[in-house]
Amino acid sequence: MVQAGRAPARVAYPAAVTKKKFDLLLVGTGSGNSILTPELDDWSVAIVEKDAFGGTCLNRGCIPTKMFVYVADLVEAIRHGDRLGVHAEPGSVRWREVRDRVFGRIDPIATGGEDYRTNRCPNVTVFRGTGRFVGTHSVSVNGEVIEAKHVVIAAGARPMIPAIPGLAESGFHTSDTIMRIDEVPKRLAILGGGFIACEMAHVFEAFGSTVSIINRGPELLRAEDHEVRARFLEIARSRFDVRVSENVLGVRRSASGTRLLLEHSDDIEADAILVATGRIPNSDELDLAAAGFNLTTDGRVVVDAHQQTSVHNVYALGDISSPYQLKHVANHESRVVAHNLAHPLRRIESDHRVVPHAVFGSPQVASVGLTEEQARSAGHDVIVSTRPYGDTAYGWAMEDRNGFCKVVADRSGRLLLGAHIIGPNASMLIQQLVQGMVFGQTVDEMARGQYYIHPALSEVVENALLGLPEA
Repeated sequence: MVQAGRAPARVAYPAAVTKKKFDLLLVGTGSGNSILTPELDDWSVAIVEKDAFGGTCLNRGCIPTKMFVYVADLVEAIRHGDRLGVHAEPGSVRWREVRDRVFGRIDPIATGGEDYRTNRCPNVTVFRGTGRFVGTHSVSVNGEVIEAKHVVIAAGARPMIPAIPGLAESGFHTSDTIMRIDEVPKRLAILGGGFIACEMAHVFEAFGSTVSIINRGPELLRAEDHEVRARFLEIARSRFDVRVSENVLGVRRSASGTRLLLEHSDDIEADAILVATGRIPNSDELDLAAAGFNLTTDGRVVVDAHQQTSVHNVYALGDISSPYQLKHVANHESRVVAHNLAHPLRRIESDHRVVPHAVFGSPQVASVGLTEEQARSAGHDVIVSTRPYGDTAYGWAMEDRNGFCKVVADRSGRLLLGAHIIGPNASMLIQQLVQGMVFGQTVDEMARGQYYIHPALSEVVENALLGLPEA
């Protein structure tokens, strides 16, 4: 459902307010920072940013989390080496050393990006602070009003904090803060069951925490195919204290830390709480509805296929407008916006037909297209094939007992509707199926129209495709 923005009121600025005019106003420096191509070098550009340059992905999202995940993967590999005849212990994992290495690489990129835009781009002016729209083409920042003919809104999203009694008073972390703590908590309680919850559970358990996951839903990773959800939950329960279909009624300080009061099971004692219950777009912080922009009921900016908002010459991209909240989608949308700004008479459209995603937990999960349930609900005559990693030579070498590849196709058209992989390197194995879907290959062409290296793990994809029933 779309909520129409209110007609913006005419703003009368006090005499003390400074007004500055530009060709382009950019709000946010994540993927939005990439729109400043050489074709716009002769435009005057205003950038508004309240946080570190680079956005969520660089500073507190994709990049640092995967640097921690990689270390956690090494710990897990050592733990399970015994079944292969490797008798080793991971020993101590030096959290501060890892943390300082991670942010010692990331932080200079953020500061370098800001320095480049501030001091090396003569056509760019950087405004530090939270921008609030006072019109469809104007933003107020620290007493200055910035106006521009063209506007790009790329201000991202932030963690959603549930209204739980005592949570704020007891203290908690989000993905914005948890990776910069000084010590690994002995007991970590994670609220939520999505991407962030599952990845951070993997990281902190590997680093020495006893991890509890509390999720309102009946499973983890609810967007995944039902077979993937079931397998992931089974594995998670062998490693974490998982409470599903559970509600946190309140949080309070206790003599030994923090107590989470649960509705259906025993309370949990924790030394730290990570809130990972979803993310919400930052449209409210920018006063976009009041400025006249159309928003969805969950706060996303409504855009068309060209990424243009309900206002002419105003574009939006990334998490503030996209239902996917994926960096690769935001990057794609930024390229579309960059082109459309430079070539208004030859505009192009975003292509969201085939959007893959991955969860870098343990095991990895990757998916593209429809789940089996979604395909059946959409009315397709569905055929399905699932093949385990262990049926391939490399999976056999790994002694893998959990991983599998599942493909969902249309019986008559023989087109792949969706693919779902759980296991090592799932995020890489999914890519050849993404490519096949984009180019409209049938499942038979994908299976038989190329060589699959033997004995590589990619043979699990080949086996799944070959396992689909004939029409």
